Amino acid sequence: MTSVAAARPAARSYAGAFRRRLGTLPKHVVVIGLMVLWLVPTIGLFVNSFRPAAAVQSSGWWTFLIHPSQLTLSNYRYVLAQGGLLPAFVNSLFITIPATIIPLFVAAFAAYAFAWMKFPAKNVLFVAVVGLLVVPLQTTFIPILQLYGTFGLNGQFLALWLAHTGYGLPFAVYLLRNFMGSLPSEVFESAEIDGASPVTAFFRLALPMSVPAIAALAIFQFLFVWNDLLVALIYVGATNPDNAPLTVILANLVSSLGSGWWYLAAAAFIAMSVPLAVFFALQRYFVRGIVSGSVKG
Repeated sequence: MTSVAAARPAARSYAGAFRRRLGTLPKHVVVIGLMVLWLVPTIGLFVNSFRPAAAVQSSGWWTFLIHPSQLTLSNYRYVLAQGGLLPAFVNSLFITIPATIIPLFVAAFAAYAFAWMKFPAKNVLFVAVVGLLVVPLQTTFIPILQLYGTFGLNGQFLALWLAHTGYGLPFAVYLLRNFMGSLPSEVFESAEIDGASPVTAFFRLALPMSVPAIAALAIFQFLFVWNDLLVALIYVGATNPDNAPLTVILANLVSSLGSGWWYLAAAAFIAMSVPLAVFFALQRYFVRGIVSGSVKG
């Protein structure tokens, strides 16, 4: 009798766990279904990047399951050899890395000042900086182009570094300021009592504790700059094609190849490789940084 009585609570606990898992099953089915629907076009584009032109024009991408021998690397070889993507790939790296690092450092300094330092009109300045988020980029092109022309910066990498720094700072300051503002105040008060200067508190306390938000912001800024076409075309592509990034070359690839549109799939996946690597490398910080920076503050 004792063993039977002891077995009953265990059986009830197992039954309860089974019911809880069964209750979450519809949610998992819906999520998996949405994920499959989201991935199917990307999978089709990826498969078509390995198929020859005749196969792409005559049948659907799923036919490779029946005829896997039709897959080839010819599209990638052509794009890399004829499309001029390799120099543009290097240009994109040379543009994107500084255009990500510079606004991150500037925004981190500004966010710490807005969160923990006292100075006149601090709230007014913060609202003014965040208010720049609503200013359309298109309204800035003509005055900035005139300013760049005065200093001879049109067509140079520096023009894009400065432009993307200015365009990315409002959101970066907003996100980092909210995250730094949610850090425990006792830590900074103790550092001040121990005689630490604001610079020391920033580098030794605020910056290390803000790594999740900085990593999330780095993903956003990197993707924005890497995938940008309009800003690169205005400030560099129109005046100095040799410094044009990958997006400008892809846009020209569409118009120059004409009927050879099937090469665009291979070119697109070459362009996607670096952003995917950056996202997967920093994804563990992404959700934490975004949630903390948007909810608290």
